[in-house]
Amino acid sequence: MKKFTKVMALLLSLSMVLAFAACGGNTEETTAAGGEETTAADVSYDLTKEGDYTADNTEYVIGATGPLTGDAASYGISVQQGAQLAIDEINAAGGLNGVNFKLDMKDDKATAADASTGYDALFEAGMQASLGSVTSGSAESFATRAAEDDVFSLTPSASADNVINASNNSFRVCFGDPDNGIMSAEKLAKEYENIGVIYDSSDAYSSGIYDAFKTKMAELNVTYIEQSFDAENNRDFSTQVEALKDCDVIFLPIYYTEAGLIAKACVAKGCDAFLFGCDGLDGVASQIDDTVTNKISYLTPFDVNSEDAKVSAFVTAYETKYGAKPDQFAADGYDAVYVIFEAMKALGVNNVKVDPAELGKALTATLTSADFSYDGVTGGMVWDASGACVKEPIIVELN
Repeated sequence: MKKFTKVMALLLSLSMVLAFAACGGNTEETTAAGGEETTAADVSYDLTKEGDYTADNTEYVIGATGPLTGDAASYGISVQQGAQLAIDEINAAGGLNGVNFKLDMKDDKATAADASTGYDALFEAGMQASLGSVTSGSAESFATRAAEDDVFSLTPSASADNVINASNNSFRVCFGDPDNGIMSAEKLAKEYENIGVIYDSSDAYSSGIYDAFKTKMAELNVTYIEQSFDAENNRDFSTQVEALKDCDVIFLPIYYTEAGLIAKACVAKGCDAFLFGCDGLDGVASQIDDTVTNKISYLTPFDVNSEDAKVSAFVTAYETKYGAKPDQFAADGYDAVYVIFEAMKALGVNNVKVDPAELGKALTATLTSADFSYDGVTGGMVWDASGACVKEPIIVELN
């Protein structure tokens, strides 16, 4: 198995990330009935109001959907385990004013239809806040349903722009797809001449990053060679690697399973290109062995081998509970629960049956206020009015 050998700060200005993250998403201002514009901080809410649903809550309920079975199950299970670890820690420390939290996660098999059905079941069961969904297509469906009930949604990992566009109460912990694409284009255009790209044309995550990368490369007037694949043809990458074998670097805005296959195809084809990806490559070390000599790096907010005390404590606790090291999805799920908890604590929530619509409006106002931030295992975080999370990336390198 490949070993992590180095972590470095990405040499990009955080101001660029801030500027881009503010470009879209939730509406910063809404128009009141009388025509007067208000900001999220001006939204009124009543946290003493109880929810008008069938559930009789005795715990604060955080709902979510994600793929717990099927090809994408590893992502959903990681988020579920990271989130549950955070719930366990919060409850062990006394919960919120002595009241425990509960995680309720439904299997959506990474489909929009199952995410919508899962949302309905969660709401009827007493969900008061949510982690939305794990994958982008499901998360957009979930957020659209949540918008009808004003339920707050903080997805750990769904990075497409339309996820946070779907509702004024929709936020995310991870980088957005355009952020990944733009930062990658800036870096590769500065450091390399012969650039190749392999992306998944059938996947929202991959296509979203690639579209932003393509746009930025055009702005920079930098050319590259493009290859693609889809969900029906994602096992043999010999054709794509053959076309790019003379490139200095191959950009892989894809997930780690396909990246591992591409790395092995590089060995077979004698391609020595540097392989560079985004946060979806977290986990690629488990897919390759010592026969792969290509340098591999990926942009991410989380490094499992970090010496930071908070990260180390999380990794140790996760390994103790689950017998394996956490990936970025687990770290994002862990942070997402703590963000909701800290925001509820800041609000002084003291009503176990609090109405989810009132709580949703209050959480949105809190996260978009200038006073709220969270320092998690995936870095320091603030949120803009779009619902985008602003944090500083790092690059993890493999040898």
